[in-house]
Amino acid sequence: MKRIKLRGKELKRIGYVSDQVIALAINLVSKHCKRSDKVEVLDLLKKINLSPEKYLDEPQFGELASLLAKRTSVKKKKPKLNKAALEFKVYGEENIDPAALDQMTTAMKLPVTIKGALMPDAHVGYGLPIGGVLATYNSVIPYGVGMDIGCRMCLSVSPFSSKKIDSERDRIKKILLNETRFGLAEFNDLEDVEILERKEFKEIKFLKTLQKKFAAQLGTSGHGNHFVDVGFVEISDFSQEVKLQPGSYFAVLSHSGSRNFGSEVCKHYTRIAKDKLELTGEAAHLAWLDLDSEEGQEYWAAMQLAGDYSHTNHRIIHKRLAKALGEKPLVLIENHHNFAWKEKLETGEEIVIHRKGATPAGIGDIGIIPGTMASPAFIVSGKGNEDALQSAAHGAGRLMSRNQAKRTFTESQMKKYLQEKGVELLGGGTDESPFAYKDIWEVMKNQKDLVNVLGTFHPKIVRME
Repeated sequence: MKRIKLRGKELKRIGYVSDQVIALAINLVSKHCKRSDKVEVLDLLKKINLSPEKYLDEPQFGELASLLAKRTSVKKKKPKLNKAALEFKVYGEENIDPAALDQMTTAMKLPVTIKGALMPDAHVGYGLPIGGVLATYNSVIPYGVGMDIGCRMCLSVSPFSSKKIDSERDRIKKILLNETRFGLAEFNDLEDVEILERKEFKEIKFLKTLQKKFAAQLGTSGHGNHFVDVGFVEISDFSQEVKLQPGSYFAVLSHSGSRNFGSEVCKHYTRIAKDKLELTGEAAHLAWLDLDSEEGQEYWAAMQLAGDYSHTNHRIIHKRLAKALGEKPLVLIENHHNFAWKEKLETGEEIVIHRKGATPAGIGDIGIIPGTMASPAFIVSGKGNEDALQSAAHGAGRLMSRNQAKRTFTESQMKKYLQEKGVELLGGGTDESPFAYKDIWEVMKNQKDLVNVLGTFHPKIVRME
């Protein structure tokens, strides 16, 4: 192996700026790494520059880490909120809780914030409100993504007639109960799945601690507003996006996410971000991680894994149901929310867009926006509205908390209403009562500038925890 020759410009490319630090790094490499792999050495030096405090006891580069740590402690000041919030677009403001508006206003004061918007289904959440869309520079906010990372909708449309629902109702209910799992229930008959071997479990120590639960909950759905519904899709006009002829089709719609894995990732990296920034009050829940930092890179990798996990879970759900029902889908539509995307401004500058309870709605984006267990879900295509950061609502949005809904509504009220709507509920409780949600028709009216409606899904048999 050739002797390493390290140049100052190579160190500058990985973030070194001080001539004193660069000179010391070159000296230490020459002294200790004469025959080492250059790529590996540069990778280590990059990590030391990002998080010097972790390498103070490193035998070869502890001196470098100590110098970097001293310079960092002098240079870095704890961030403060801007005094004035940036303006943001609000859709359907008359139906949004003032507390959610206050949360969004706080988010618009962050020094890393560039732009924001609030969707018509918005309501209060941790940190960023649910329905909040926030663009930041070179940073990611774990609570700006949310606890259920990569939560998504998935719709499979079958060649079966919608009449199958009534003619085979008992069989369909049995299949739904047998082939889906909710809450703590798990499968024991899944074949080997590729995602269980992902490299992130080896590369990120914290994720290794979650791997067992990750594997156990594969293919399952959560509680709360997560569901698997059987119903029918109505298509009025043919569209190139969906490619279904006008008519009524048997369909399955699911809503779920990354289960305990996503929740633990969110909590872990939020704690790290809070400790680093020391923000106070409501803003503490909006603590961010620089994408140049080791923790920021770890969170970004874990978020991608959680999104892929959620995708895999839905594919297992729909594959099992399709096999039991005896028909392959004609069309499968899927989209996710509770995620962050790297996107570019018209200037070419890269930003991070958080969509917490918001649906991507750029030109070419196809998705599903659900109502309640007794109202339609809408198949939509995005209009690419820049004021909304190319986003739309992710559902009807809650009018009240789950606890308030339990105190307000009775089982008999809900059952009577579901009977009137021709919906049969398997599981679920009054915390998910249709009365606890906004009117989905009103939500859709308030985002007519954000999406086109391509079809509707009508739930008839609803499976929830």
